[in-house]
Amino acid sequence: MAGIYIHIPFCKSKCHYCNFYSIASSKYVNEFVPALLKEIELQRDYLEGECIETIYFGGGTPSVLTYDSLKKILDTIQQTFEISGDAEITIEANPNDLDVKKIKEFDQAHVNRISIGIQSFFDDDLKYLNRIHTASQAEASVKRSQDAGFENISIDLIYGIPTLTDDKWKQNLDISFALDVPHISSYGLTVEPKTALDILIKKGKAKPVDEEKSVRQFKLLMQEMKKNSFIHYEISNFCKEGFVSQHNSNYWKGRKYLGLGPSAHSFNQRERQWNISNIEKYIESISQKKIPYEKEILSENDKYNEYIMTSLRTMWGCDLIHIEKKFGADKINLIEEKSQQFIKSGKMKKENNVLSLTDEGRLFADGIAADFFIEN
Repeated sequence: MAGIYIHIPFCKSKCHYCNFYSIASSKYVNEFVPALLKEIELQRDYLEGECIETIYFGGGTPSVLTYDSLKKILDTIQQTFEISGDAEITIEANPNDLDVKKIKEFDQAHVNRISIGIQSFFDDDLKYLNRIHTASQAEASVKRSQDAGFENISIDLIYGIPTLTDDKWKQNLDISFALDVPHISSYGLTVEPKTALDILIKKGKAKPVDEEKSVRQFKLLMQEMKKNSFIHYEISNFCKEGFVSQHNSNYWKGRKYLGLGPSAHSFNQRERQWNISNIEKYIESISQKKIPYEKEILSENDKYNEYIMTSLRTMWGCDLIHIEKKFGADKINLIEEKSQQFIKSGKMKKENNVLSLTDEGRLFADGIAADFFIEN
């Protein structure tokens, strides 16, 4: 199983918290799509003939693509790679883009999963984040997608927003459950360096994030998801039975994926590469049949560290038998020794030779994983 990620770097406006590569302009759209089609051809051998099980349009805002552009991209991928007959094809969309016409176009292009960037069902939270949709548009976009026949719908929610009280956070979750969406991705608001939000907070023009409130709201999130029969399969991801994101699971399970477009990352289990985060240079290089990327060859320790980091984020956990086969028995001794303190403190559990985080442990996931790392 392998996946393809396509980065569409265009936005109508830039959200204050976003640190993904994107531009608040459609200036290069007409040149970008032909360049992307050329990159697909140039990258035809990267996945070494593996069947493609997932295709994911991320951004930026992929829903700004016209139907013709979306269809051309998918047709070119179909002609270039072997695509599974039941491949999961996801597109991210903003609520204000999801009118009846746009949703119908997704269906006609054979997109079968929509990920909607809602973030909150309250207008004051959306204003703080500089989102351009409204709370009413958020609810309406989900209902329209469902009315059009889409069952596999994911929504994004953000907790820890300074304007978001605990009571409003509970209401956000209740609205999501009432809408009957089968997948929810939920992230704590993080202030990344040099983002607009970071600058506004430093200038005293925006309220800072309260870490204690973020922890409270994450605990409430886990509690409410459990009550409503959602599976907590990755730290920030919850789903009903049968609605796990197959594409994102590729990342967490260490499978191969190809990233297309500016700033997109690729991984072939031996090395990682990433395209330049500059659309002008990307288009120029591709026109010369050169992919503008940098790469890193992974050492055995890098691969081991990555497996620890990604596996501990998931409900599938860290498989000690897999580690012994892949990385050697000496790693097992290290893990057994290190894990004892976390098991005793209730942050980890061990069942059937698999180590996983408890709900308490999920609050400290990155720090716990780092404790098992080996330096090169």
